Amino acid sequence: MAGGLETVDWEAMTGNLFDDGNAGGSGGAAEWFTAHCDGGSRGNPGPSGYGAVIEDAQGRTVARLSEFVGRQTNNYAEYSGLLAVLKWALENGTKRLRVVSDSELMVKQMKGQYKVASPVLRPLWEEAKRLAGRLERFEMRHTLRGGNKEADRLANEAMDRGMGKVQGTGIREQGTEKQGTGIREQGIESREQGTGIRDQVRGGVSGVSKPVAAVAPAAAPVKRVVLEGYVKGGVVHLLEGELPDGVFVKVIRE
Repeated sequence: MAGGLETVDWEAMTGNLFDDGNAGGSGGAAEWFTAHCDGGSRGNPGPSGYGAVIEDAQGRTVARLSEFVGRQTNNYAEYSGLLAVLKWALENGTKRLRVVSDSELMVKQMKGQYKVASPVLRPLWEEAKRLAGRLERFEMRHTLRGGNKEADRLANEAMDRGMGKVQGTGIREQGTEKQGTGIREQGIESREQGTGIRDQVRGGVSGVSKPVAAVAPAAAPVKRVVLEGYVKGGVVHLLEGELPDGVFVKVIRE
């Protein structure tokens, strides 16, 4: 990346992130915005998307973000959500931002507690550090999935749009309902694909359509996925990615 990375005050990301806001300068908690972001992938890798909800210092929702990001991993989608809220904050003049995420891996990587070994995630991590460095203050914390319900819903809606279940690929909603500001929807409408094909019969009875059975798609070959991790207490902890229940794995010691 040209120009190098800007320095981020990672000291601000330790301890209780939701104190009274008096630390770090004048203005206190009134200047802090809070963003809940989430990302998901159906298949990991598979159809992926993120969702985010941004609130002002009074707890009013000022933006909802939701976008399909293609066939990616869960961690890629999580970082995409983080980048989206950082860009929104900078575009809208926000100086202090708290981000809440249910991705423990991403939170600890942003805090410098975990290394970023993935060549796919590292550019996203570097960009997130650069954007966070442009803010006056930036803090981040981990929450359980239940604490991110609306962001999780928006992420699932993004994946639904990307899979053709609903129209569009991305949504940016600005303003609260009380303020009555407009909604911008971005994205390309998905093209619905029918399950049946009708072939016009020419000859015989005119204007009669004959249904043709759809050909079932061939089963996709099983792909091998290499995941990195470490062993602690006899349990393998993955550095990136997730494994669904019931899959068979082969562990190779390095």
